[in-house]
Amino acid sequence: MWRLRGKLAVLAALLLPIGLAGPAQAVTGASAAAPPAPAPVHTRIDTDDPVLFITIDDGWDTESAAGAQKLLIDRQVPASLFLLPGAYQRDKDYFRTLLAHSPARVENHTVTHRDMTTLSAAEQRAEICGARDQQLAAFGDSPQLFRPAGGQDHNWPYYNDDTRTAATACGAKAVVTWTHDLTTWGPWTPPMPELRRGDVVLLHMGAQLEGDLRRVLAAADAAGLKPAKLREYVPGSS
Repeated sequence: MWRLRGKLAVLAALLLPIGLAGPAQAVTGASAAAPPAPAPVHTRIDTDDPVLFITIDDGWDTESAAGAQKLLIDRQVPASLFLLPGAYQRDKDYFRTLLAHSPARVENHTVTHRDMTTLSAAEQRAEICGARDQQLAAFGDSPQLFRPAGGQDHNWPYYNDDTRTAATACGAKAVVTWTHDLTTWGPWTPPMPELRRGDVVLLHMGAQLEGDLRRVLAAADAAGLKPAKLREYVPGSS
C-alpha cells in the first residue's frame, strides 16, 4: 500500500505543472473573465487648487448659442461638453470650432439620454460604448468621462452599479455628475450658490447658455476661482 501511495504522489507532482492535478486551471479562467472595476463617481473634485469645473450638457439648439460659442473661445473656458450624438450630428462644425479654438473637450452622455437604471447591463453598455464610438468618428477623440442623464428636476442623475461597470468597459475613467445645476430653465433663474473649489457646475446648451456662462464666470471670479480642465483633475484621464 505504501508503495502505491508513493507512486501516486510522484504522479501528482508530475501532473501539477501542466494543470491536470486539480482545479487551478478553472479558477484562473474565471478570474480572467471577471468584469471591469466600476468607475468612480465624482459629484465634485477633491482639490486644494482654487478651481471649479464648467460642464455643458446635451448639445441641442446651437443656432441660438452662437454667443456662448464666442464667449467660450474668447475667455478660453475649458468646458467639458457632455454631448448626445443626435444633437451634435445636427451641427458638428459648431463643436469642431470649439475644440479647435478653445480648451473645451467632448465627453460621453449616452446615445439616447435614457434613464440608465431602467436598462439591462448590456443595454447600458450599448448606450455608453455606442456614444463613444460615434464621438470618435465625429471628432477623432474618445471621451474620457461619462455622465448619465438627470431626472426631470435635473438634480438626480440616473445610474447604478451596472452603469459604473459599463462606463469602465467603454473607456471612461470616471462617472461625473454635478455639484450645482445653474441652468436657467424658462423664466426661472437658479440662485447662485457660494461656489467652492472643486465644484462641478452643470449648464445646458441653448439660448440661455451665454447668460448662464456669464453669471457663473462672474461668480467664479468673485470667489477667486478659475475654470479648469476636468480631465486633468480626474485620475487616469488626460
